[in-house]
Amino acid sequence: MKLISWNVNGIRAADRKGLFQWFQKELPGILCLQEIKALPEQVPLHLRNTTGYYIYWNPAERKGYSGVATFTKKQPIRVKKGFGIEKFDREGRVLITEFSSFVLFNVYFPNGKKDDERLEYKLDFYDTFLACADNLKAEGKNIVVCGDFNTAHKEIDLAHPKANENRSGFLPVERMWIDTFVDHGYIDTFRYFNKEPDQYSWWDMKSRARERNVGWRIDYFFVNKEFLPCLKKAFIMQDVMGSDHCPVGIEI
Repeated sequence: MKLISWNVNGIRAADRKGLFQWFQKELPGILCLQEIKALPEQVPLHLRNTTGYYIYWNPAERKGYSGVATFTKKQPIRVKKGFGIEKFDREGRVLITEFSSFVLFNVYFPNGKKDDERLEYKLDFYDTFLACADNLKAEGKNIVVCGDFNTAHKEIDLAHPKANENRSGFLPVERMWIDTFVDHGYIDTFRYFNKEPDQYSWWDMKSRARERNVGWRIDYFFVNKEFLPCLKKAFIMQDVMGSDHCPVGIEI
């Protein structure tokens, strides 16, 4: 089964740039979208009624902001929107779908660049997410996490690490949280297979950075280490256009 995650930076804008045609060509077992920036009723009908998929939405309360959606060929055992904590849930950042062999988190993690208060919100969100994932793992469930983490983990994961070491998205405190996440037994699936530099998933559009591949790898699939025997490959689809991010994925 192929699982793909993509921050589309507006599902309606991405659809105008070929999202649906790309989706119909790929037909993954599961597609997780972040930053949809729309209520379900605002999404084009052909995406809302995609044949062969169960579709789940978790939009933000604020219009034109955040939001996630999960398209899956197999019907989940259960679906949960958010953590049950209002300050996080009103931003529509989390969809949790449980299947027989794993629990899938589709997450659009907050950006901490606005100010110190927003950075604190991001770190609180990280900790809340980790507690949720760990609780499910403690119940014996396998965990698959995908989405835009809004943090590059290692220097290899962005083009100019030194120039960005004081910028949210590459701050020591954010990177240390990913270290903690890994210490809790979660594996960065892409780096499990690929140790090469210049592998990015986001580029600044204003500076036309994608043309020069001056990017950041901030979109991930993580799995708990016990699930590794089920992992076949991990990949980044750098040639797919339609957003300032590109899709990333795994095969299990």
